[in-house]
Amino acid sequence: MTQQLGAQDAQFLYLQGGSTMTHVMGVYIYDPSTAPGGKVRFKDIVRHIDNRSHTSPVFRRKLFRLPLDIDHPYWVEDPDFHIEEHITHVRLPEPGDWRQFCIQVARHFSRRMDMNRPLWDVYVVEGLDRIDGVAPGSYALLHRIHHAAIDGVSGAHVFAALNDADAQGTPALVPKTSGVEVGEPPSLFTVATRAMFANMTSPMRMMNTLVRLTPAIASAVQKSVMDVQHWSRPSIPPTRFNAPVSPYRMFDAAMFTLKELSAIRTLVEGSTINDVVLAICSGALRKYLSKHKELPDDTLIAVAPINARRKAGEAEVPGNNITAMSVELATNVADPVARLKAIRDFTSDAKEAKAGISARVLTDLTQHIPGATMAGVARLLTSERFAPRQANLFISNVPGPQIPLYMNGARLTHQFGLGPLANNMGLFIAALSYNGTISFSVTSERKIMPDVDFFRRCIEEAFGELFKAASAKASKVAKKKRAS
Repeated sequence: MTQQLGAQDAQFLYLQGGSTMTHVMGVYIYDPSTAPGGKVRFKDIVRHIDNRSHTSPVFRRKLFRLPLDIDHPYWVEDPDFHIEEHITHVRLPEPGDWRQFCIQVARHFSRRMDMNRPLWDVYVVEGLDRIDGVAPGSYALLHRIHHAAIDGVSGAHVFAALNDADAQGTPALVPKTSGVEVGEPPSLFTVATRAMFANMTSPMRMMNTLVRLTPAIASAVQKSVMDVQHWSRPSIPPTRFNAPVSPYRMFDAAMFTLKELSAIRTLVEGSTINDVVLAICSGALRKYLSKHKELPDDTLIAVAPINARRKAGEAEVPGNNITAMSVELATNVADPVARLKAIRDFTSDAKEAKAGISARVLTDLTQHIPGATMAGVARLLTSERFAPRQANLFISNVPGPQIPLYMNGARLTHQFGLGPLANNMGLFIAALSYNGTISFSVTSERKIMPDVDFFRRCIEEAFGELFKAASAKASKVAKKKRAS
């Protein structure tokens, strides 16, 4: 049976327009010294991806969009699919250093995707020999996928299925034919019937959802009346990140170890790795805006996506199943440890309260909005003139595999990620963990953050402050134990 896009998937399609591009991109650096002969050729990469393309329907299906978006689009098999059209390669220009690599990454991410074929591509970048910390002969895969096809969790599964657990080629995930069918384009009768049913019944289904959620909404309102201080949220301060965006993206990244972030957790009891990630981002934002004399008195607010998958095996299903919550970053708190504590206090309350109700209500209600209405509203809300200031930035923390991965025998050594920007939301920070490391990847826009390398240094300094405090605390504890 031909699969129709769900409401969340369709939203990312409708949001695209003008300077808003809603694809995502993973950046993966491989060391071929572990491969047979110590070398991987471009044709080896093409052949490997082609051989693993059966592990997800993402690789061979394309959109079948309806006139005037009268209903959500369908996924259909691309009869003209050719793997070579989706994989290209380039050599990094001189001097071939980290700055040139970041420019190349940002340039490829800024290009629009071809929406008339399967919504992914891979760009192979060679010539990385002058990048500090990267093994000689290494190459990078820049893997773009449209957000209508995957979210962070399902996208990580798609990528993992391309990789191996060892240099001998043992698949990291058991390759299997996906259970999601890729069908033929639907008939005119099917399209018309479904569109008519969706548009006629959507008001009724929306009302049923509101009735079903009324107890939860009433409970939230009652709680807010009883505890006003707990539920109060400062207004979202205007920043340089809340401005119109152009199509031209900027990229940079910093890497740390999960062991180091775990050490920072000990500074505040009950804090999580995610709290530490938010605290590092908060410290970097505070340093960056202070340098530009633009730090607001109120705290900055971030939107943090939340994985809504709960059942085993759901990660294998392409598409989106996410909610989100707004997070107060405590950028108005000067002391880094006190800032971490403030973030810990906020997130521990928000997990069950603010995130649980508001995100679920929004997710459930959007399931019942007709396609044409949703598309029209999306175009309005992403326009330069009417885009609302819903937050100051995105921060996405996506856990990854904690074992080394390989492709064609080459070992994956670095992993980064770029996310979409929109008018009034010109900064995206992605924290991706892999094999004991975590990368902080920064996506911004040329006018908003022309000095993206300075912001990367701010991230490194914010981490350094917290790690220094954690090390000092550990030394005091050890000294006290020796004395006793």
